[in-house]
Amino acid sequence: MSSFRTAQIHLVSSHREVYEPCDDSFALVDALLAERVNLLNHHPTLCLEVGCGSGYVITSLALMLGKEASGAHYIATDINPHAIRVTQETLEAHGVHAELVSTDIASGLEKRLAGSVDVLVVNPPYVPTPEDEVGRDGIASAWAGGENGRSVIDRILLVADVLLSDKGWLYMVTLTANNPSQICLQMREKGYASRIVVQRSTEEESLHVIKFWKDADLQVDGKESTHKTGPARVVESLISQFPRLSFWRNNSNTNR
Repeated sequence: MSSFRTAQIHLVSSHREVYEPCDDSFALVDALLAERVNLLNHHPTLCLEVGCGSGYVITSLALMLGKEASGAHYIATDINPHAIRVTQETLEAHGVHAELVSTDIASGLEKRLAGSVDVLVVNPPYVPTPEDEVGRDGIASAWAGGENGRSVIDRILLVADVLLSDKGWLYMVTLTANNPSQICLQMREKGYASRIVVQRSTEEESLHVIKFWKDADLQVDGKESTHKTGPARVVESLISQFPRLSFWRNNSNTNR
């Protein structure tokens, strides 16, 4: 196994129809690095990446957890068969292993993985596009997100709720145009708390890597417990997270 904590770009394989590591990929890996101690203390047994592309993220996750998480099994999926081959080459170049499955999100794996994924990482197709561009063959599947960039994200969130274990953590990249505060509220209604781990602004976009986890206080008969604040306060609280990005980016020492 490589001694590096993250995948090395010069060892990442490529194909003209496969999304190469970019700002969003780097932001997601930086978030996982910021969470590395928490992840190791979490003792994950099953880690899943949906939409592995070049393999940069799943390879980096396997490297950073390394032998200290020797009991972890890694799985990565992608709808693009070229991405599966490229990811395999990237994994092999770094001396790490993951089970690779060519499928749409996790289709065909739900029964096997239901309630067992401890760490789920996703850099989804989040770019707002016409709906007819979603799910196209080749590299377009890596970015075409439909209206508000939410078509694939919303499907992934439904699958995540099925696959995550009771202690499962979801790390997802979102774009400001995706309305991340609404995503957080949507997940809160399912019993998930959330926080921003990393924010990254470029000339073209503002990215947030958000962590979600199941919160027992939010899972009282599928509703918020009575001592929680009302819906208006919830929305206000979620929205207020996004201007304070520098705080969240540096706050990586907590367990949540």
